[in-house]
Amino acid sequence: MIAGIGVDIVDVPRFGRQLERTPRLRDRLFTSMERDLPLRSLAARFAAKEAIAKALGAPVGMNWQDCTIAKDEAGDPQVLIRGTVAAASELRGITSWHLTLSHDGDMAIAMVVAER
Repeated sequence: MIAGIGVDIVDVPRFGRQLERTPRLRDRLFTSMERDLPLRSLAARFAAKEAIAKALGAPVGMNWQDCTIAKDEAGDPQVLIRGTVAAASELRGITSWHLTLSHDGDMAIAMVVAER
């Protein structure tokens, strides 16, 4: 059963400018597994984290460090959660996540489905 859905789109060049203007933003938004990825990949992962927050009902106090967007053995995106994100997921009864990422030109998009 679907417990929540979320979608987000990011303008990659604009996101890159934000990271340049605020160097500590990269550390605040991304885990050590994510930080050194190319800009397009970072933008898609930020979109994914925003989509996850939307699927959770945008809970107050969610820490971006408690969510990692990784790849499985086949290269498909996976949602790894802990801490505040895991707690919000548990409150909503979420048992699995389905995530897709896409890029086109200067845009990166993510769509997530949270399932009970």
